[in-house]
Amino acid sequence: MTAQTWTGGPEAAPHPHHHHGWWWKTLLTGLALWILTIVVTIVTGNTNLIPTLILLGSFLVPFCVVLFAIERVGGSVSSLQLVLAFFIGGIFGVLGASLLEVNLHQSYWLYLLVGLIEELVKGILLVIIGWRVVPKTAAQGALLGATVGAGFAAFESAGYAFNAAITARGIDLVSLLETEVLRAILAPVGHVLWTAVLGAVLFGAARGRDRFRFSIWIVVTYVGVAVLHGLWDSASDLAAVIALLANGRAIEELTTAGGLSAQTASAVTALAGILYIVVLIVVAAGGILTLWLVLRHYRRAERAGAVAHSAVGQPAVSDPPAPPQRPIV
Repeated sequence: MTAQTWTGGPEAAPHPHHHHGWWWKTLLTGLALWILTIVVTIVTGNTNLIPTLILLGSFLVPFCVVLFAIERVGGSVSSLQLVLAFFIGGIFGVLGASLLEVNLHQSYWLYLLVGLIEELVKGILLVIIGWRVVPKTAAQGALLGATVGAGFAAFESAGYAFNAAITARGIDLVSLLETEVLRAILAPVGHVLWTAVLGAVLFGAARGRDRFRFSIWIVVTYVGVAVLHGLWDSASDLAAVIALLANGRAIEELTTAGGLSAQTASAVTALAGILYIVVLIVVAAGGILTLWLVLRHYRRAERAGAVAHSAVGQPAVSDPPAPPQRPIV
């Protein structure tokens, strides 16, 4: 297929928003507005501002991910499509996950089941949203996947923030802010990262085609990101178990007395807090490394395909010319 007959047409031109850095400008502006809202809420005691705090704190970082994607995406994907993917993916993602998780019961496999369900829902939405996207490349898939994951993270964070704010004693502003800060910091290496990895493999497997193509690596990647998701959600429990096993006195006290002394409990709690952060860092690093390796693999495959076609003096029939894109990582 030549450039003249490529179905991408004029829509494939680079977006006018490229290279403007709107994502970090929006992040700084939104952060200032969030802080201002906190100050006004504290000074006035006006609880009507709580929804504003929840929306700003929950959506700021995820929406900046969308702007980051808009500045780098190419092909037939428009800015409006990415914004719609953010909201549609987020709303239907949390609704679908809630329906599928409603009958789950506490068990050793709970976190893994949650990961399998939520990553499946996001994966299905990613296929639906990206069905007509051309060209299908790993980079396009990673950006679109990150957008869908960001939408899911935003609406999920809003729910967590709301639950943290509502207590039997009234509105707990400190708990609300702590929840928002923690989830905002972790958002890029949570749902955003996992769906970006899945999107990169899903689109990468369809490289040079207008439609998705099944590959066993899609299944492997889905299971992999679900496991990462499960480990992430279970980080607190894992840290507590490791801290107990690492403390010989704790094991002895549990065996003989059936409980922990105040001193031992304090030591275990402190170690568990450190290990919790370590587990999150390890899981996040695993996801980032996976995304980098996947993108590098498909970049090499694309270059190898281009070299092979140029060697025989023919344009790549299956690979439409993609507009220049800024690197993702």
